[in-house]
Amino acid sequence: MIPWVQLDTATMPGGGELRLKRRGGEFSIMSGAIELMNSRVSGSEQALATVACERIRGRGRPHLLIGGLGMGFTLRAALAGGLPAESRITVAELVPAVVDWARGPLAEVFGDSLTDPRVDIRVADVSDLIGGGRATWDAILLDVDNGPEGLTRAANDGLYDVAGLGAAKRALKPGGILAVWSAGPDRSFTQRLRKVGFAVEEMRARAVHGGGGARHVIWVATGTGVRPRPMSPPRRA
Repeated sequence: MIPWVQLDTATMPGGGELRLKRRGGEFSIMSGAIELMNSRVSGSEQALATVACERIRGRGRPHLLIGGLGMGFTLRAALAGGLPAESRITVAELVPAVVDWARGPLAEVFGDSLTDPRVDIRVADVSDLIGGGRATWDAILLDVDNGPEGLTRAANDGLYDVAGLGAAKRALKPGGILAVWSAGPDRSFTQRLRKVGFAVEEMRARAVHGGGGARHVIWVATGTGVRPRPMSPPRRA
């Protein structure tokens, strides 16, 4: 078996360390003993973007905010989501080294997604882009940490509490979508979404294309006060 080779490490704001590893053509980003993402496992992260793009496809010049660059699964799926050429996708990544990895050792994974003219990569906390006080975004996609039950950074909890969700709701244009990825279910999170006035739909998505791997959770929330329209199954690559 080909051994794992550690390529780099990065310190997270507030403490903790990320490690980038490679084994042949496979990459992994670890936090301690926890694997946060793997280049072979991307189904549910892609489904996050696919679902959001389906909901806003009829808008003329949609502007999406993605929280968390990671290995770019959500970004690439958004670019392939049938949105018009005039759409814009802003990606907020807290850890500068993750952006460096995307342009360096992970360049073969990202392809040309970072140079797409629709894409703007910001080294920033996504909560700062959400909390501007204006209805800016047609969709906000959160793929931060392990979901509402964060594992790597306590400050991420502020994205998922009542105040953070209220800020996200105010940051959305009328009829906008908040889509949230999680490694597992969280009933209290669903309740918090409803508490701030979102109509909520919860779906399951397999980690691996073709139906394999763990069943992850995606929340799709709108602030319109009506139930979202029925969702077609995520397309598989």
